[in-house]
Amino acid sequence: MAVTQQEIENRLWDAADELRVAMPESQYSSVVFPLMFWKYLSDTWEHRREEFQAENRGLDYSAEEAREIEYRDYQSFEIPFIHPGTVQERRSSWTSILATVTRPGLGQRVRASLQAIETANPDKFSRIFGAMTWTAEEVLSGEVLAAVMQAMDRVPKMHEGNMSYDVLGGAYEYLLKRFSDGSGTRAGQFFTPREVVELLVEVLDPQNRESVYDPTCGSGGMLIASANLLKAHNKRGYTLKLHGQEAVADTAGVARMNLFMHNLTDFKVEVGDTLKDPRFKKKSDGSVAQFDVIVANPPYSLKWKPWTKDPRAIGGVAPLSSADWAFVQHMIASMDPMKGRAGVVLPHGVLFRGGQEAAIRQRVLDDDLLEAVIGLPANLFYSTAIPTGILVFRASGTKPPERKGGVVFIDASKRFTKAKNRNVLTKVDIADMVRAYQADFDADGNPMDLNLEVALPARFVPITEIVANGYDLNIGRYIKQSAAEQEDLGTLIDAYNVARAERQKTEARMLAVLADAGIEGFDE
Repeated sequence: MAVTQQEIENRLWDAADELRVAMPESQYSSVVFPLMFWKYLSDTWEHRREEFQAENRGLDYSAEEAREIEYRDYQSFEIPFIHPGTVQERRSSWTSILATVTRPGLGQRVRASLQAIETANPDKFSRIFGAMTWTAEEVLSGEVLAAVMQAMDRVPKMHEGNMSYDVLGGAYEYLLKRFSDGSGTRAGQFFTPREVVELLVEVLDPQNRESVYDPTCGSGGMLIASANLLKAHNKRGYTLKLHGQEAVADTAGVARMNLFMHNLTDFKVEVGDTLKDPRFKKKSDGSVAQFDVIVANPPYSLKWKPWTKDPRAIGGVAPLSSADWAFVQHMIASMDPMKGRAGVVLPHGVLFRGGQEAAIRQRVLDDDLLEAVIGLPANLFYSTAIPTGILVFRASGTKPPERKGGVVFIDASKRFTKAKNRNVLTKVDIADMVRAYQADFDADGNPMDLNLEVALPARFVPITEIVANGYDLNIGRYIKQSAAEQEDLGTLIDAYNVARAERQKTEARMLAVLADAGIEGFDE
C-alpha cells in the first residue's frame, strides 16, 4: 500500500524530533534540510543507476564507456567517492554512510560526503549544504546524528520512481512550516506564510516563460509559488526563469534545495546583500538586471548603510534607520520596462512616514508607478505582529488606461481566521482580495459588480486626492471605514518609539547630572 503524504511528513518529523536532546527547535532546519536533500540526491542517483544497469544488462562496455553513457543518458549529477584510493574509500551516498553509523567519526564522514557532492557538482550544488557546523562532534554527537539518520531512513525512497515531486515538495514545505511554527521570530528569516505568498503571486499573475525575481528570497517560497500557480491554471510552471538573491548563505542553500525538491531546475539563487551588492546585472552596462515579475517580503525597517550614489535611488535615499523604501527602489529599477510588475510586503509605516521616505514616495507617485495598496490583517507573520500591506507597482507607462493617474486601495484588515500562533488568510479571503484588485471602478472610484463592499472595502483614488493629502498613503485616509474603526497601529508604534527614545535620552542626561553631583544609585 502506498505511503500517504501525512505518513511521510510524520516520519520526517520523527527524524527531526531526535534532535530535541541536542538543540532548540529553531536550529533543527540547519541539520534536517541538508540530510533530507542528501537522501533525496542519493535515492535519485541510485534509482537512475539501477535503470541504467537494467536497460544495458549484457552489453559489453568498458568501465569508461559505461560511465560516459550513464552520465550522459541517465544521471544529472554525480555522487562521488570520498577518500578515494585508501582503505576508507566509499561512495558519498546516504546508504553507504548509513551503514557506518555505529562507528566513530560519523559526523566527519557525513561532512566529507556532502563536501564531495558539492565539489563534484559545482554548477548545481556549490555551497548548497551550508556551513555544516552541526557535523562537529561537540555540536552534535555521533549518537544523536545516527538516531536522526536512522529515523529519516524510514522515509520511503525519495526519487521520482517512488514519490511524485508534488509529494517531495509538499514534504519539504511541511518541514519549513513546522520549523517556523516553533521558531518564533527567527522564522521570518526564511519563511513567509504561504497564504500571503499565494495572494501576492495571484495578484502579479506570472505567465509562461516569464522571468520571476525575488531580491530577498529566503527559502524560495515565492519563486516556487509562481510556478505552482501556472501549474494550477494548466499552464507550464517549469518554463519560468526563476532568480533569487539571499543575504544568508545557509538560507540560500535552503532555497536551492527547496527548488530542486519541487523539480524546478531553471533557476539561479545568488548569495549577497541585494542593496549593497546586487548579483543580477546587465552585461552591457552593469546596471541591475530587469525581470517581468518581482516579488519580495524584505526584512522590515532594516538598518543599513545608505547609498552615496546609486542610479536606483529615484526620489532620494532611504534613511539609515529603515531600508524599506530602498528595497522598493531596487525592485522598481529591476522591472522590465515593457511589462514589469512588482509586489512587496511591507509595514504600514512606509505609507505615511515623513522625511526622506516621503520624498521617495512623492517621486514614485508623481511617476505613476504605484498601482495598488492592499492592507493586510495584523499578526499574519512569524516575525512580527504589526499589520502589513502589499504594494503593487507597474513599470512606467504600463498601467492599464483606466488605472493611470491613481491608486487602488483595499482594506483587508478584518479578513482573517485566528490560528494557534498567528492569524491566517483563507482561500476565500485570498480570492476576494484578488477580485477586489482586479475590479473595475466607476467614476467615483467605487468597485463595480462586487458584493464585497462591507467585508472588503476598496476604492480607486485619483492622484490629485493623494497629492492634496501630502502624498500620505495611509489607507484610513481613503477608506473611511478603517479610519473609523481603529487608529492605525503603525502610527501608534511609531509614536511610541519616538516617545521612548526621547525618554531614554532625558533619563540619561538626568543620571549624568546626578552622578556629577555625587548622587548615585538611581540606575540600579
